Amino acid sequence: MDAIEKDLLLQIADLHGVPEGAYNIRQNGESAGRNSTANIDIVPKTDGKSGIDIIIKPGTKNESVHIPVVISKAGYEECVYNDFYIGDGAEVVIVAGCGIHQCGGVEMTSRHDGVHTFYVGKNAKVKYVEKHYGGGDGLGKNVMNPETVVHLQEGASMQMETTQIKGIDSTNRITKATMAAGSEFIVKEKLYTHGEQVADTDFIVEMNGEGCRADIMSRSVAADRSRQRFVSTMNGNAPCYGHTECDAIIMDKAVVSAAPCLSANDVDAELIHEAAIGKIAGEQLVKLMTLGLTEKEAEEQIIKGFLH
Repeated sequence: MDAIEKDLLLQIADLHGVPEGAYNIRQNGESAGRNSTANIDIVPKTDGKSGIDIIIKPGTKNESVHIPVVISKAGYEECVYNDFYIGDGAEVVIVAGCGIHQCGGVEMTSRHDGVHTFYVGKNAKVKYVEKHYGGGDGLGKNVMNPETVVHLQEGASMQMETTQIKGIDSTNRITKATMAAGSEFIVKEKLYTHGEQVADTDFIVEMNGEGCRADIMSRSVAADRSRQRFVSTMNGNAPCYGHTECDAIIMDKAVVSAAPCLSANDVDAELIHEAAIGKIAGEQLVKLMTLGLTEKEAEEQIIKGFLH
């Protein structure tokens, strides 16, 4: 990897080199490195699709999987399918993400569409971290469309942290989950857009099992003339608890919309939605400016704290 590709890897996966444990590093559509372990097997797909299967043995503990994607070739576009099979009782951390550096000197588009499907076994626990980052000369477009599909069996738990750092001109972020009895699904999304960027986020959660719990939280900042759309659909089909929250800061000429859709299809389904969209409070700016910061520096500190 060259310096640009190493920086992308650092931005999206906090990696300075080859990670420990199981990993698959994808670089411009090719494998730049792959390693399986005794408990985690990573194999290329055999159904004609581009991507990999990650098989984690039942009972696996204290292991991790890194599957970052870097694109440095101007105008490169791909669609990748990765399937995760997490065995009963396993506890793992999965780190994904995609970094694009568009530096073709012309108005070209680089694009990564990634479909990740998780089959989480009974009483298994998964922490899933996904970061998206774009860089380059600003002439071309960086496009990312991540789709995450989660199937939680009885007692399974998945915590999902997604972050769009900067530099993504267009993104359509889709997350779907089906939940069995006693399962738990927690999502924390952080999103920042600026310039003319566009970001769409859709959550669809089917709460099918008794005692399952879901908590979807999105924090975002929209600056300049960027546009964001947040839609959350939560269907309580059994005695369950569901909470969805959208908290956004709007700046300049940006546009933000939030549309909750809650459907209680069982008398014991408890569903809650919260949404707040507003500008940075003037007193916050004044307080920081009295400490010697410029207005722009004060705004940056407030945004950093909000998205932390």
